[in-house]
Amino acid sequence: MRKRVVIIGGGAAGMSAASRVKKLKPEWDVKVFEATEWVSHAPCGVPYVVEGISSIEKLMHYPPEFFIKKRGIDLHLNAEVIEVEQGNIRVRESDGEHIYGWDYLLFANGASPQVPAIEGCSLEGVFTADLPPDAAMIRGYMEKNEVRDVVVIGTGYIAIEMAEAFVAQGKNVTLIGRSERVLRKSFDKEITDIVEEKLVQHLNLRLEELTLRFEGNKRVEKVITDAGEYKADLVIIATGIKPNTELARQLGVRIGETGAIWTNERMQTSVENVYAAGDVAETKHLITGRKVWVPLAPPGNKMGYVAGANIAGQDVIFPGVLGTSITKFLDLEIGKTGLTEGEAIKEGYDVKTAFIKAKTRPHYYPGAREIWLKGVADKETSRLLGLQAVGAEILPRIDTFAAALQAGFTIKDLFFADLAYAPPFAPVWDPIVVLARVLKF
Repeated sequence: MRKRVVIIGGGAAGMSAASRVKKLKPEWDVKVFEATEWVSHAPCGVPYVVEGISSIEKLMHYPPEFFIKKRGIDLHLNAEVIEVEQGNIRVRESDGEHIYGWDYLLFANGASPQVPAIEGCSLEGVFTADLPPDAAMIRGYMEKNEVRDVVVIGTGYIAIEMAEAFVAQGKNVTLIGRSERVLRKSFDKEITDIVEEKLVQHLNLRLEELTLRFEGNKRVEKVITDAGEYKADLVIIATGIKPNTELARQLGVRIGETGAIWTNERMQTSVENVYAAGDVAETKHLITGRKVWVPLAPPGNKMGYVAGANIAGQDVIFPGVLGTSITKFLDLEIGKTGLTEGEAIKEGYDVKTAFIKAKTRPHYYPGAREIWLKGVADKETSRLLGLQAVGAEILPRIDTFAAALQAGFTIKDLFFADLAYAPPFAPVWDPIVVLARVLKF
């Protein structure tokens, strides 16, 4: 029997789900409603478009025509879903409002910037950096106006990436945050101390300051905090995001303790035949087993794939996440997987930790750079709990450790991992093996 599948949101999770359903059930009617003109896009690329590394068009992995013509998906762009009921949705499109029926419904409508109540947000030159259209607006503003002084509000990943985008273009950048340190929610102090040391070399870092208002005559000219004022030709607000749960609430879908939509391991919600995936949905942490909200692209794509497979009748389980992530500021790489020391203690673990500094090559081979690693393990069982890294060439260490965490490795397992070695690539004692040795098993 031909089923009607409606997917709200055409980002990574939504298009992954739609593609999977059409692959398994090509005869089914699969409709995707996307509020913008962007599908299968890469919001993570916004800072790099602003920096000028990439054109905005490249932020779409596939153009809309690919999904329509090649995969047979009924894709509606600039289509805002304004009401959700059992069996129907109401959509505002260019030619008016329409009602569409569904047998299966997937919420994949992501998250939105969480903008604090700051006076002057409506001034020209004040932006968020959430979706590709934001990058286009920021670039357009910079082309039309002289921009020398930039203020970034926030201390998380996006704030640091946006700050880098302007520093790389030679702008005078001020980074303002309420927190006592950058990346406070994601990293322990040993790591953030190194990040802050790098930041202050290239920008004006202002921590523990509350932004009060933006001032200017139509266009922003300065930022006022509780500790001072800063000249600003352009402002980026990067103070976090929140899941778009309003439509799900209309249908009575359960919202989890994280504030995102509650889902089980098949991406099913509390309402029959209704699913959720991507940045709007919560999932399980692989170490703690607790519900978490981790709005990152790799799990978002996989959650969409799992939702689509289950809608189409397969039985596929999404195991959960570790929160593996990585970013950079200029040539300083920053990443983590699993639990920080602070998170592990909060979860009730009796932990042991090690913090080491190492080199990425043998001393006799050119190109060696510094890397700092912090490992966290359970004191009683020696089970690995998490890794944080900062410095150079951290990606292979983060990814290796993530696989080890998912496999349930102990410190001893990591120490005896048979890793590749040659002088151009790593020292004979790889930094993560040294870390395991210092942690002691």
